[in-house]
Amino acid sequence: MLIQFLIGLALILFTIMLSGGGLWFLEIGLARRRAWLLKPPHRPKLILTLCVLAVWIMLQFTIAVWVWALTFLGLGLFDGIEPAVYFSLVAFTTLGFGDILLPDEWRLLSGLAAANGLMHFGLMTAVLIEGIRQVRLGQIAAQDAEG
Repeated sequence: MLIQFLIGLALILFTIMLSGGGLWFLEIGLARRRAWLLKPPHRPKLILTLCVLAVWIMLQFTIAVWVWALTFLGLGLFDGIEPAVYFSLVAFTTLGFGDILLPDEWRLLSGLAAANGLMHFGLMTAVLIEGIRQVRLGQIAAQDAEG
């Protein structure tokens, strides 16, 4: 049980660090495009920002799911990559279909994968809202400065 907890904790920390690094690069990219984002027309640029953030979020989820899947595969819990990715995705999104399960001696990892997914959903929701909020506040300030 302790080994499962330690593996799960390491995976959670690793995937959160990867997402944090991705967020850092995203912030740099948005900061570099700030002047362009603040020029009219605002609504199309806000929609474009939303789409970029959504794609970035999906990329972060995909990376985290694959990290878990490769770990499951490395532990010999699945015979191939497809069931490992499928199980990771189902656990990470907390769908929990139950059609594929981990062996009893490894099932604690299922819950830890779900906890990791919940943390990622919270983190990514905050990133999405904050990204849109920052762009919109900048656009409003630019409009007020113009007149």
